[in-house]
Amino acid sequence: MDLITTTADLAAACSRLAKHPVITVDTEFLRETTYYPLLCVVQMASAEEAIVIDTLAAGIDLKPFFELMANEAVLKVFHAARQDIEIIWHQAGIIPHPVFDTQVAAMVLGYGDSIAYDALVEKVTGHRPDKTHRFTDWSRRPLTKEQMHYAVSDVTHLRDVFAALDADLKKRRRSEWVSIEMEVLTSPKTYDFHPERAWERLKTRVRKPKDLAVLMEVAAWREQEAQSRDVPRGRVLRDEAVSDIATHAPNTIEKLANLRSVPKGFEKSKWGADIVAAVERGLARDHATLPKLEKPRNNNNGAAIVELLKVLLRMTAERHAVASKVIATVDDLEEIAADDDADVPALRGWRRELFGEAALKLKRGELALAVEKGRVIGVQRAERAAIPTTTPSS
Repeated sequence: MDLITTTADLAAACSRLAKHPVITVDTEFLRETTYYPLLCVVQMASAEEAIVIDTLAAGIDLKPFFELMANEAVLKVFHAARQDIEIIWHQAGIIPHPVFDTQVAAMVLGYGDSIAYDALVEKVTGHRPDKTHRFTDWSRRPLTKEQMHYAVSDVTHLRDVFAALDADLKKRRRSEWVSIEMEVLTSPKTYDFHPERAWERLKTRVRKPKDLAVLMEVAAWREQEAQSRDVPRGRVLRDEAVSDIATHAPNTIEKLANLRSVPKGFEKSKWGADIVAAVERGLARDHATLPKLEKPRNNNNGAAIVELLKVLLRMTAERHAVASKVIATVDDLEEIAADDDADVPALRGWRRELFGEAALKLKRGELALAVEKGRVIGVQRAERAAIPTTTPSS
């Protein structure tokens, strides 16, 4: 097939696709050496055709593609859509809508947590996709016939996967479950990321307000630097070093040089001075303006409750053929164990109906877990008799 390399051909193709109620979409991009993903190829398919767009072609204007993504009359089907949507949001400032994510649908239908595209295609259609070009360099030109075939097969197989999942969702009356997830996926808030929130992505857990203030300033500086230079965050400063700086708060070049996590000689660069300035801003922050740090939970049985909730979650997921990850996360379970009114997805909407109410009953002693014929089951308890933890004295 011919590769679309001109704006005129792209506009004509998008006009044809816009006449269909459903199209499948996929993108190929690189982000190993940049902060913002480099969009290299877009492939789309309707029931009648499949096209491949060379987004790096000289002079091509992607406006027809972005207009199609915003066309409310056309459902856009992706697999694991978040990165694809992020790219479109960054390049055009729009969120594709409406969308359908086959990975989310697969989780709702019990295909496992975050199932990969090729595994889902094989399970649904019986076809084993060619993985040869998954990690190819899509920025190199010209694209080979093999790359073109790979790109097209991604969206043509996706048509069959969507049809099967959509039919199953309707049969099991779970279409609304996916629709709720799509509201989050297509919310601008999901992609409108600001440097001052960069610290939230770090796995480090600080315990002191001072450490948090420094962490917030240094993480924000690194994010801005990575954005301005269009390089990955780790190229500016590794996560380990950011956490180390937050803990030690080096407010001089000499103190910064003493940190083992900071590259040798780094302190002598302009970045070294920038980091010291960020540390000083953090130390000067009013602690009253900082986000509240999580306090250690005093519930001695908290860990045991979480373990019981994990068993209930696994039991619920298996019983209803839904991926446990899409029902509740471990963080959700910890929140529920500490607070009956926790503001978590597991206690809202269909998740509450499926799992949340039972989780609260388990906490209150109104539901017990038992094993019957090799399976864990929930048993309603009429009485809430406490189970002794020690042997009664005679």
